[in-house]
Amino acid sequence: MKLIKHLYLLVFLPLLSLQGQTKNGYVKKEFILKQDTLKYCILHPREMKSGKKYPLVLFLHGAGERGNDNHKQLTHGSTLFLNEKNRKKYPAIVLFPQCPNGIMWTHRLKEKSDIGVWEFEFPLKSGPTKPAFLVNELVEQLLTPGKVDERRVYIMGLSMGGIGTLDFLSRWPDKYAAAQVICGGHDPALVDKYKHVPIWFFHGDKDDVVPPKYAQQVYKAHKQLNPQTKFTMYPHANHNSWDPAFAEPDYLKWIFKLKKR
Repeated sequence: MKLIKHLYLLVFLPLLSLQGQTKNGYVKKEFILKQDTLKYCILHPREMKSGKKYPLVLFLHGAGERGNDNHKQLTHGSTLFLNEKNRKKYPAIVLFPQCPNGIMWTHRLKEKSDIGVWEFEFPLKSGPTKPAFLVNELVEQLLTPGKVDERRVYIMGLSMGGIGTLDFLSRWPDKYAAAQVICGGHDPALVDKYKHVPIWFFHGDKDDVVPPKYAQQVYKAHKQLNPQTKFTMYPHANHNSWDPAFAEPDYLKWIFKLKKR
């Protein structure tokens, strides 16, 4: 009965939660699973045609957008999908979950070296963090009503979310058709798990928050297994490489043309 009730709320809540709609068109919602709650914002195509399936885009925000306001996660990237030209050309269901404070999308560890450079480790441990687990469960639920084209489920993220994107791919490699990673990185030893997923990496050459080597290592290992994978380095950019990435003319075109085989 609890599962039936949950599915009912998930399917019909868009009709009942107008008070949760943001000024920009995203709708604020909560995904509740047992005792856990995940806050998220979702954007639907302006006109969802009966019987048609749409791409699903999952966007993972960075550490600075964590919280419980269910709004801050829209700081970077959300306007890209609100652009009227993009909404018309690439109608999709767009999902922006929010990670709470004090936890991350991954089990990532970091410390500064003796010369003041950040050094990272990317342990998978036995399972995902709770927010990551809830996001994956939410994506599964969104696939259930039959409105999503399962061959066109995409994932993208920046910084903590870029790391999260690669972590998600290693845990749920068969779910996503393509990915975009902005100023992220991970363990290159895991790329075989998601070798079939094309990835476009973006990074600032002067990034002193997530050193570019962590993305480059994954890219080099993945490129050997997937020729569609590519890397764009911004020579003068620091950590804020998402602005030039979002300005790439083919940013959305590249990912939306890809489908699972």
